Amino acid sequence: MKQINIKKGEVLQKSGDLNSKVYQVISGLLRSYTIDHKGKEHIFMFAPENWTIADSQPKEKPCDLYIDALEDSVVIVLKKDIKRESQNIGAFIKRLSVLQNRVIMLMSFSAIERYEHFEETYPEILQRVTQKMIASYLGITPESLSTIKKNRINSPIS
Repeated sequence: MKQINIKKGEVLQKSGDLNSKVYQVISGLLRSYTIDHKGKEHIFMFAPENWTIADSQPKEKPCDLYIDALEDSVVIVLKKDIKRESQNIGAFIKRLSVLQNRVIMLMSFSAIERYEHFEETYPEILQRVTQKMIASYLGITPESLSTIKKNRINSPIS
């Protein structure tokens, strides 16, 4: 295991790279994302403190995801193998749970429900990422996110 310091904006992995790593966040904030053929970013996952982030492709195949730092961060770099991953099984299970819930959410939840789920999943980063990034993660436009937030503020509490 190797601990490294990463500056905000630094790219740790690019789509197409081989031999991706697993990053355990000690402090700071990372994200993984893809860029479609039109150049639009789609955020796959955020990784705040005590989270693990990686691309799921086997080490001999090119990565699908970019991983970069949204804040100055300190991470532990793990080699991508099951033996190492099992040493931190709690973080691995949390990551799988979040991803499974996210897929289900994208298939069946309304935009408002997806935003509420985001608030529950990532309460510590709501003020740390841009509204554009949150909208990308939710699969909606920034304008739709703004409308959702405005409607929540203006609606009476049940």
